[in-house]
Amino acid sequence: MSLKKIKTILSFVIIISIFSVSSKAAEECFEKVSRSVFKFNLVFDDVILEPVAKGYNKLPNTLKKGTSNFTSNIATLLSIPNSLLQGNFKQVGHASGSFLVNTTVGVLGVLNPAKKLGLNPHKEDVGQTLATYGIGSGCYFVLPLFGPTTVRDSVGLIADTFVDPFAHVTIREKEIFNISGSDLDYYSVKGTTAIDFRSDNLSNFDSLEKNSIDLYASYKSLYLQNRENDIKNSNVDQDDWGNLDN
Repeated sequence: MSLKKIKTILSFVIIISIFSVSSKAAEECFEKVSRSVFKFNLVFDDVILEPVAKGYNKLPNTLKKGTSNFTSNIATLLSIPNSLLQGNFKQVGHASGSFLVNTTVGVLGVLNPAKKLGLNPHKEDVGQTLATYGIGSGCYFVLPLFGPTTVRDSVGLIADTFVDPFAHVTIREKEIFNISGSDLDYYSVKGTTAIDFRSDNLSNFDSLEKNSIDLYASYKSLYLQNRENDIKNSNVDQDDWGNLDN
């Protein structure tokens, strides 16, 4: 990693530290704006994301599972450097071993033989890594399309592209071990991941919408609780938001 990139990440950390001193996750940075963005995201979901997710759910289970395995395998690349930064060397081994086995024996990650070998990598990102260093989450707000976040997690979202090998060989146009990609590769995988997540939670989100007095507040509570579980690694045996009570 170059000195320039290290300085950039350190700048992110300094900024988020300043915000975190005076803000708690339960507080809002600008609630009125966030509620407006939230409404926009709901429209986008109703018009585009949900219909696509419903169509995706009609695909054969084998194809859906293979696609989910493939995107999860690529996401493991982000977990490797973050586990290392967190000092969790056991998880570095699990993530590295899982990616190696699934990419080779598992046909580019379409299959998941690593799980049968007992390799179970946690999903780790820079936001979680910053939390392990004692950096508070900062206030809560909503981003267009990306949805709920906090100051720490939004900074982490940007920093992810500096530490994620997949981002380096695609949107950052670097070559690692003679492997390179394009912006299209990166955003296709991210888009497919979002669709896969939405398709797995169709009934959960429908139930949340029907039973919530304040849907915005419900999403906020759900997001903050889920992120706290991610940081504590208490979601490792569950799919993201897949355990919601209907």
